[in-house]
Amino acid sequence: MALARLVNSLKGVSSRLMRRDFPELERRFWWGHLWWASYFAGSVGGAPLNVLNQYVEQQQRPLGCASPPA
Repeated sequence: MALARLVNSLKGVSSRLMRRDFPELERRFWWGHLWWASYFAGSVGGAPLNVLNQYVEQQQRPLGCASPPA
């Protein structure tokens, strides 16, 4: 499957499920669009998952963003 088709499918399904479970989202977002049309896909060159997890955990959070639950 082409990556673009996979991403668009995931966006469509998640959008429908979120609108079903959270109908207030429809009023909050313009024309009911939850996702931008664009996306980013990158490669990690075969790095092990523990290395990727460590990298992500060490990233600084933007100001005003809450920390994830412990």
